[in-house]
Amino acid sequence: MCRTLSHSVPVVVLCLAALFLSSVLIYLYLDSVHYTDHPPDFSHVGCMPQHFKMTTMKNCTPWLQCSQIHAEVRKLKLIGQGAVKKVYLAEWRGQKVALSKLSSLEYQDDFLHGIFMLEALQGPQVVQLVGFCLEDNTLVTEHHPHGSLLNLDSVFAQEQHQQHNTWQIRLRLATDYVSILYYLHNSAAGRRVMCDSNSLEKTLSQFLLTSDFHLVVNDVDALPEVDRSRGLLVKCGHRELTGDFVAPEQLWPFRNIGKPFSDNLMPEYDERTDIWKIPDVTWFLMGRVPGGDLVHFHLFQIHEECKKEDPMLRPSALDVLKVYQSVYSSMVRGNAGFRDML
Repeated sequence: MCRTLSHSVPVVVLCLAALFLSSVLIYLYLDSVHYTDHPPDFSHVGCMPQHFKMTTMKNCTPWLQCSQIHAEVRKLKLIGQGAVKKVYLAEWRGQKVALSKLSSLEYQDDFLHGIFMLEALQGPQVVQLVGFCLEDNTLVTEHHPHGSLLNLDSVFAQEQHQQHNTWQIRLRLATDYVSILYYLHNSAAGRRVMCDSNSLEKTLSQFLLTSDFHLVVNDVDALPEVDRSRGLLVKCGHRELTGDFVAPEQLWPFRNIGKPFSDNLMPEYDERTDIWKIPDVTWFLMGRVPGGDLVHFHLFQIHEECKKEDPMLRPSALDVLKVYQSVYSSMVRGNAGFRDML
């Protein structure tokens, strides 16, 4: 027979009540921290417009202008090169920065568009602008030593970072990715589409992995605006796109009947092309870690919706983001409850 306290209240009832209260408190705490158990370092947040502040800096500083870039930014070594620009590791007053220079005048419009977009989109989801010089097509941004997302697995393979190779960190990166899409699709500079995303590798190269294991979008040279209410749609380039990674509406619709590709006849599309690619990027980001299969199970339904052939039936970036955040929170709560029972 169960022991009782005064007023005939069984001890087991009190224990269960205490356990329930503890669970509620854990739930409320986790819900408050959401998926940001390791909040990103937004050291520049709070600076006035056209100012920057990197992690080790005490004060915000105005964007560097031509004279300062020429006199104070010292080029160290080439760390990346594409059709539009060459990127160098550089140093400014003891701070490591990324110095980008136009590769060819043929792509000057793309380069200048990238600077304009960096100006317009400055925020936690975008690489921090340090300065630029239009006279000689030079751009300076914050340097992130881990490099692009293409390096993710090699970074996690390093001994000092192996403890970060968990489903929690990887799902947080995937959530950052969706959060960036939501930001771009609802920015003050208009609804922007990530057009430099015609393959998984190209998409991953657009993002930088920060030292505290978050993401920022880095390459914004190809972010055209869409607005269906104004009849403003896009085509990502003027060549035929192929493969399963790009959205169905990005494929030449007359290929099956043997009609040669024509850019003039190719239909335009909108930001829902970004939604189609979310499951593939997340599959890469999750890698093969314990708990990853459960993450994929919880995301299965929303990913099925992302892969709808009809782009109008796909969820918005905000819809996907809410599911990702909910899955993260529920799995963290589940882990906490499991540990409490041990």
